Amino acid sequence: MNTLFYRLRSMLLGWGFVGLVYTSSHHLQGEGRVIAPSAIELWIPFSPEGVWLYLSFFILVPFGYLRCPLQQVKWLSTSMQLSAVAAGAVYLLWPTTMHYPVDQGASLSSSLLAALIAVDSAQNCLPSLHMTLTILAVWACCEAKQILRTVILIIWGLAIAFSILQLRRHLLIDLLSGALLAWVAGCLARRVKGSRRTNDKGRKS
Repeated sequence: MNTLFYRLRSMLLGWGFVGLVYTSSHHLQGEGRVIAPSAIELWIPFSPEGVWLYLSFFILVPFGYLRCPLQQVKWLSTSMQLSAVAAGAVYLLWPTTMHYPVDQGASLSSSLLAALIAVDSAQNCLPSLHMTLTILAVWACCEAKQILRTVILIIWGLAIAFSILQLRRHLLIDLLSGALLAWVAGCLARRVKGSRRTNDKGRKS
């Protein structure tokens, strides 16, 4: 029970902090600069059916916190916090947006997409925190001893990335910058973790 509480508390401090920064920056930022789509986005047809994969992100992130090795939990939380601070700064200093397609469908997928659009920010595009957190959650769970699980999670992460483009919630440049942010934040979190271990050993000696 103590382990579960630790994982849930870390998820609140990490993922919850991302939500706080994301929402706050949306209300504090100015008008976003419109970024035009590239040929790649135009090549991928828009489809509201991608909303199911897109929203599976909200299963993947908790899975990352609950199923990653225990020693990775703190790293995952710290990585998300660092990502939120960096992304929030970009959202405030250089807000971006894009032209979103209008979906007039009557399917369940279209209704779900409309509900998502109603609560999501029309800005906060670059970098894509959806992509950043997806990568961090997958990264935290990757283990050499769990090859099958690792492969499934990587495929899941790639499917989410495709759904982001399919729904036109972000452009490719947003995803690439989100991936870069995940790598930088993850590496910095490793260094922070390493520094804390060194300091702890110094205090004990």
